[in-house]
Amino acid sequence: MKNYKLKIGALLSSAVMMVAVSCSDDFLDVPPTGLLAEAQLTSLGGIDASLIAAYSQVNGRGNRLGSPSNWVWGSIRGGEANKGTDPGDFTTINPIQRFENNAAGGDMGSKWNVCYEGIARANNVLRLLESAQEDVTDADKIRISSQARFLRAHFYFELKRDYNNTPYVDETVDYGSGLEEISNNQDLWPFIEADMQYAIDNLPATQSQVGRVNSWAAKAYMGKILLYQGKFGAAKTMFDDVIANGVTSNGLKYGLVDYYDDMFRGANDNHQESVWAYQAAAGTGSVLNANPEFDLNFPYNTGPSGPGNCCGFFQPSFTFVNAFRTSNGLPLLNKTYNDPANQVKNDMGLVSADPFTPDAGPLDPRLDHTVGRRGIPYLDWQDHPGAAWIRNQPNGGPYSPKKYVYQKAEEGSYQDNSSWTPGYTGINFMIIRFADVLLMAAEAEIETGGLEKAREYVNRVRTRAINSKLMRENGDMAANYQISTYDSPWSDADLARRAVRMERMLELGMEGHRFYDLVRWNIAKEELDFYFALDGKLLAAALGGASYSEKFKYVPIPQDQIDLVGSDILIQNPGF
Repeated sequence: MKNYKLKIGALLSSAVMMVAVSCSDDFLDVPPTGLLAEAQLTSLGGIDASLIAAYSQVNGRGNRLGSPSNWVWGSIRGGEANKGTDPGDFTTINPIQRFENNAAGGDMGSKWNVCYEGIARANNVLRLLESAQEDVTDADKIRISSQARFLRAHFYFELKRDYNNTPYVDETVDYGSGLEEISNNQDLWPFIEADMQYAIDNLPATQSQVGRVNSWAAKAYMGKILLYQGKFGAAKTMFDDVIANGVTSNGLKYGLVDYYDDMFRGANDNHQESVWAYQAAAGTGSVLNANPEFDLNFPYNTGPSGPGNCCGFFQPSFTFVNAFRTSNGLPLLNKTYNDPANQVKNDMGLVSADPFTPDAGPLDPRLDHTVGRRGIPYLDWQDHPGAAWIRNQPNGGPYSPKKYVYQKAEEGSYQDNSSWTPGYTGINFMIIRFADVLLMAAEAEIETGGLEKAREYVNRVRTRAINSKLMRENGDMAANYQISTYDSPWSDADLARRAVRMERMLELGMEGHRFYDLVRWNIAKEELDFYFALDGKLLAAALGGASYSEKFKYVPIPQDQIDLVGSDILIQNPGF
C-alpha cells in the first residue's frame, strides 16, 4: 500500500516539474479532443446524459456474467439450468456450476466489475449535481439524484447477494481521496436501504420515459431488500401498497399479463407486469444496447429453421423440467417428481431421426413456455427437433432455453443482425415483475400469519398459468396440461412455504432467482444435493461427483482485487 502511494507521489512530482519548465510554451496547450468540458457535464443535459450512462450499465454492457439476468449465478448455480453446450466452450463456467470455483478463477470478478462501474457512474451523477449550473433546478436535482440512488442501491444489492459485504463507496470519495482505503468490513444492507428509501421518498409515480424508475418500482425493490433480511412485517407493508396501488412508469396499474408467453415478446415491452426492466433495443448500431449477455443462450446449429444458431448454453436441467409434473392439477410438493415414474419423458440419447413421442402428462403448461423440448412447438419456428438443436447431449442434456428468445416473427425488429450472431434481442429483461412481487408478498404473509392471503396470491399466479396453455396451430393443446389452483384452505405454515417456494421455481424459472432463493431460505444444500443426485448421474461427464457446500453461498472476493489493495483492506469470504 505504501509503495503504491509513493509511486503516485513521484508521478505527481514529475508532472509538477514538467509544468514548471514548460509554462511559457503556450502554443503547446492544445485542448484535448473527444473530451467533455466541465461546463458541458454540469449542465442539465450533461448531468442527464451521465444518468443515462448509469442506466446503460445495468445490462452489463457485454459482460455475460455481469447483468441482473444472473443466468449463471442464479439459474445455473440454482440447479434449474446446466451450463450446457460443450465442455470446452466458456470453460470458466464449468467450476462455477460444480461449486469448485476459487478466488483466482476466471469470472469471479464479472459481477464485481459491472456493479462497481455502475456505482461509479451513479456516484459521478451525484457529484456533478453538487456543482450543477443554473439551468439545473432544485426539482431537477431531486429527480436525478433519486434515480441515481435507486441505481446505486440496485448495484449494491447485486453485490450483496453474490459477495456478501463489499466496500461501500459513495460520491464523497474517489481515487486518491480515500477510495483505496475502504474495507468490506461494513454491512451493506443499511446503505442499500437508505438509498432505496430516498428513491421511494423522491421519485414520482410515473415518468415521461418508461425506462426510468418510479416510486412504485422503488417500493417493490425495497420490499425485496427487506425480505432478504427477514424483515417480513416491513416487507409486507411495502408489498401491500405495491399490490393495491402500484403503477408502471408509464401509468399502467400493476397486474399479470393475460397470457404467460406474452411477457417475453418485444412488442409487449413495458406491459403491466413489468415493475422494472432494463430497456433493450435492436438495430441501434451497438448490440450492447440489446441483450448482450444472452447471445450464447440459443439452440445450437438451427440454421434458418430456428433462432440464434449458437451456442447451446443455458440448458434447462432434468430436475427443473421434472418439477412441472402435476397430480390433480397441483405440483408434487413431496418432491417425488424425480422418481422414475414421475420424470418427464425426454429424447436423451436419441438422434432427431429416431421416433419419439413427447410426454403424455399431466404437466404444468409453464414448462412449454420456459423449456424447448422435442416434439413441442418452439415459439413460432417449428417443433423442437431434439438432438439436431443440441450441441452436446451428454454434457448438457436434451433441452433448450425458451424465455427471452425471439420469435421468427420478431426477426429484424426485436432481434439484431449487426454482429457475429443473430442472438441479440431487443426484448426487455424484467428485473422485477409483478408475479415475483405477488410471490414475495405470499412469503411475507406466511411469516406474519397470513396463510390465506398467501394462498390468494399464489392462486392468482396459477390462474394466469391455467389460462396460458400452449396451443398448436390447429387448436389442439401441445401437451397434456393439467393445472389447477389450491382450493383447500392453508392452515399449515410449512406446507404453505413449500407451495410458495415451488411456485417461485415454476413461475420464475430460468430468470436468475433460484440460487438466491435457496440461500435465503437456508435450503441450498438440501435442494442442490437433490439436483445433483439426478442431473449428476445423467450428465456424469459434466456434473459427476459435484456437490454443494455452504462455503459457496457467496462468490469469493476476486483475488486480483485483494492484490490491488491488500488483504488487510479487502477481507476474503470464509473458506477461500
